Amino acid sequence: MALRTVLTHRHMKKKLLIITAAVLLLAAGFAAYVTLSTFHGTPTRINIPEGSSKDAVQAIIKEALPGSYGRKVAMLWALSGGRTAHGSFLVEPGSKSLNVARKIRSGRQTPLRFTFNNVRTLQQLAAVASRTMEFSETDFLVACDSVLPPRGYRSAAEFPAAVLPDTYEFYWTASPEYFVGKLADSRDTFWTPERRKAAASMGLTPVEVATIASIAEEETAAADERATVARLYVNRLQRGMKLQADPTVKFAVGDFSLRRITGRHLGVQSPYNTYMHEGLPPGPIRIPSAATLRAVLTAPKHDWLYMCAKEDFSGRHNFASDGATHMANARRYRAALDRRGIK
Repeated sequence: MALRTVLTHRHMKKKLLIITAAVLLLAAGFAAYVTLSTFHGTPTRINIPEGSSKDAVQAIIKEALPGSYGRKVAMLWALSGGRTAHGSFLVEPGSKSLNVARKIRSGRQTPLRFTFNNVRTLQQLAAVASRTMEFSETDFLVACDSVLPPRGYRSAAEFPAAVLPDTYEFYWTASPEYFVGKLADSRDTFWTPERRKAAASMGLTPVEVATIASIAEEETAAADERATVARLYVNRLQRGMKLQADPTVKFAVGDFSLRRITGRHLGVQSPYNTYMHEGLPPGPIRIPSAATLRAVLTAPKHDWLYMCAKEDFSGRHNFASDGATHMANARRYRAALDRRGIK
């Protein structure tokens, strides 16, 4: 009887060990299944706004990473003690679910690259920035109002001269003040003592160079013509002539799609209307590129004072140093507009 009891206990112990081992194996398998799951999608960002609740964070993770992989990451993040999170986290192909959860838990953000070009106004730049960064358009514009005046920009009209189109690196959570400041730092780096001296030799400040560059960019789509256009405007300024630049009228009217400037447009009351007012407008009519700024500063001298769009609609111009030649060029262009029925 005693022997049978001993054998029974041994048998039960053996069964218990087998069951325990099976459970452990299943648990280990499940843990491996959850923690070592691999991401096979394209690079994906998980953007978690400040103040997100635990439930909101899990929902954001699952939405950014659809399917079982996202559910695993969300579960692992919660099990790791995550209560909230804040930041932008890049998930690349091959990423293990546990590593992604740990990255979010520790707040190890992945920097992002912000690129902008061909932007006219700060409002447009604000819209572009807000689609990339956490802050809003309004946050960006308010930051401009607080950051740029102490840097020497006298009014909002001059603010477009404070930034340069380029590629920048930020954390998604960067404050709008830091963002604007970094853009302005890049502009300050551009303006070396040599470039400031070149501007001064033409009687211009850096903001005025940016203003001329902005007009030249709007005036011609041909990059190799912008230096010529810029020097023409400098010539007119130095002779005390009104700029009479069509792009400034388009800016004043608020319609850059205009193909034909008429008397109605020329009569618009605006400090940007250079047919009415002498000198430069209050500030740039777009955010000019570094290449165009360089073109203004290094433009070869010439004696041209007038220009008119070519009648072939190539986007290039006929230049003239006297009024009679300019009027002949203008008549050819107007005739081409009439033939095409452009009013």
